[in-house]
Amino acid sequence: MTEARRLIVIGRVQGVGYRNAFEMTARRYGLAGWVRNRLDGTVEAWVEGETNSVASIIDWAAKGPPAARVDDIEVLRVEPAGLQTFVRKETV
Repeated sequence: MTEARRLIVIGRVQGVGYRNAFEMTARRYGLAGWVRNRLDGTVEAWVEGETNSVASIIDWAAKGPPAARVDDIEVLRVEPAGLQTFVRKETV
């Protein structure tokens, strides 16, 4: 079953390799979607795929790579958009 989530990751998550690590991890889990920095200092991501893979990336996102410090993560249930790949988007 395909599920989708929109994540907002709050903390020290920019300038620490968070997006790159998120992208590699999402691809390893076979997820589609995107990740990007936001001007407010957070990282936003959209992930869709199998239930277990979505849960796994959410668990990973709550910790992030070693240099990151995740203070909070907002997880919103969204309708899958039928994305086929995972990409890094421009900052908004």
